[in-house]
Amino acid sequence: MAHIHPFRAIRPVQEQAEIITALPYDVYNKNEARIAVRRAPDSFLAIDRPEAHFPENTDIYAPAVYRKAAEILQKRMEDNAFLQDDEPGYYVWELTMNGRIQTGLSACVSAEDYRKGIVSKHENTRLEKEHDRICHIEACEAQTGPVLLVHRSCPELSKVLAESKTQTPLYDFTDFTGVKHRIWRITDTDRVGLITDLADQLGTLYIADGHHRAAAASAIAEKRRRLGQADEKSESQFFLMTMFPEEEMLILDYNRLLKSLNGLTEEEVLEEVQRVFGVGEPRVDPYRPRKKGEIGMFLGGRWYRLRTKEEYYGADPVSVLDVEYLQKHLLEPVFGIKEPGADSRIEFVGGDRSMRELERRCHVDAACAFVMFPTSMRELMAVADAGMLMPPKSTWFEPKLRTGLLLHRIEPAK
Repeated sequence: MAHIHPFRAIRPVQEQAEIITALPYDVYNKNEARIAVRRAPDSFLAIDRPEAHFPENTDIYAPAVYRKAAEILQKRMEDNAFLQDDEPGYYVWELTMNGRIQTGLSACVSAEDYRKGIVSKHENTRLEKEHDRICHIEACEAQTGPVLLVHRSCPELSKVLAESKTQTPLYDFTDFTGVKHRIWRITDTDRVGLITDLADQLGTLYIADGHHRAAAASAIAEKRRRLGQADEKSESQFFLMTMFPEEEMLILDYNRLLKSLNGLTEEEVLEEVQRVFGVGEPRVDPYRPRKKGEIGMFLGGRWYRLRTKEEYYGADPVSVLDVEYLQKHLLEPVFGIKEPGADSRIEFVGGDRSMRELERRCHVDAACAFVMFPTSMRELMAVADAGMLMPPKSTWFEPKLRTGLLLHRIEPAK
């Protein structure tokens, strides 16, 4: 069972919430973050990506960069842009995108549950990115962005959250991407207790987004316990999350751009593709996969429909993933991309970008594009339940949780 508890959120005052809230820090590359902070200096991205305040050649992992994040947060607290709730509570977070509504519970979950696999991951983390979030959390003495979790369907919990939405929300606004956010606070003792009991019955919680944030929080919790700086009830032993039921989650495609053809000609690449895929006739218009087992490819100014071959599938839940098929049978053996999460020759593009954008990039600074059919929630759960890992960047969830709306304060290091 997962152990969750209410917390005293640090959050923006109501009239500034829309201005402060920002997309997650890892949605942006270094240049995009710098531009975004310049355009919206009051957004929380200025805290989540503090390197934007330094010269372009600054080491983004330098201690001064993290101190800057802490300074900005402290200044905004002093300026009363943020407040901290006076008693612990749970928070209901409703997201509406294109008329589609999903309702989640924001709370803190035990870092020990992450270490035990009760909070289950499906991707490995990269040490430098994990270290970045460790430094950021310790400098700010707060977890600034929630980990997005998914739980199996629980009608009783959904009912309790729905009933809580009859009250006046803390926040009710639409952000710059068109996503509407409404958040309610639950402090009633009986309701808090009921939610805690229902969460105990959920079983495994699955990380949908925020693997590095979860790993960083867990590392801090473990270090402080080991050094005798915290006990099991300390706030550092829990991390901020928002969890949604599986039936409300939306996964988009997560596509691949190759910067080069690894020394091959377009004709040679097509020959290699035909060895492991069924290949349709070339076409001018973009091809978006319509079902599992299909991949769209843009090569040499033409689009192709690729079909996986079942004889190449294995018996485990990873081998049947389209992203794994592409990685194992094409990206690694043909293009030499063994570690896609750390290889500069490949770029991952979320499904919120248009296919025409992928095509444009192939005419500017890339050589080939692959458009994926979205990985399903059931596939993600099957992989996690088997204790296995997906290839990096297998899922793109929308809408994204925003940072800056709910923060979790941890105790200072001794």
